[in-house]
Amino acid sequence: MKILFVCLATFADHLWQKLFLMRNKAEGLDNFFKADSCGTSNYNLGDDPDSRTIRSAKKNNIPIHHSARQLTKSDLEEFDLILAMDKNNLRTILGLTNSVNKSKIKLMRSYDPIGEGDVPDPYYGNEKDFDDVFEILNRSVEILVDELVKKTK
Repeated sequence: MKILFVCLATFADHLWQKLFLMRNKAEGLDNFFKADSCGTSNYNLGDDPDSRTIRSAKKNNIPIHHSARQLTKSDLEEFDLILAMDKNNLRTILGLTNSVNKSKIKLMRSYDPIGEGDVPDPYYGNEKDFDDVFEILNRSVEILVDELVKKTK
């Protein structure tokens, strides 16, 4: 199964890799799932993540190696689950896809046990805003991992 995390920029795929691989490598599921991330805009194509993203990831022991790339129409065919960080990105993704693929597109926080809504964009905020986004993604990805692993058993 291939999972794509979509926003302007995100480290959710790295968090996914860490949480999923830590918990499921022993069961042989590490080769069953693949994750990636991209943005709906063409901002910063090829650039490294924001330095605050890197610091927040490092603080939480998440290795991060990613260059910004833009969502393509082929992503909509290739990935089995596409998770938008907010409603604006969701609308953009839905505008690019056909009706067949719409069922595999969801909001990231549909997996958040605290409640649905947007993952806030911390770009114009401070370090704490990036840490808050990490917490939202952490708890959402944990639920996502649990649900997907249950479906494979």
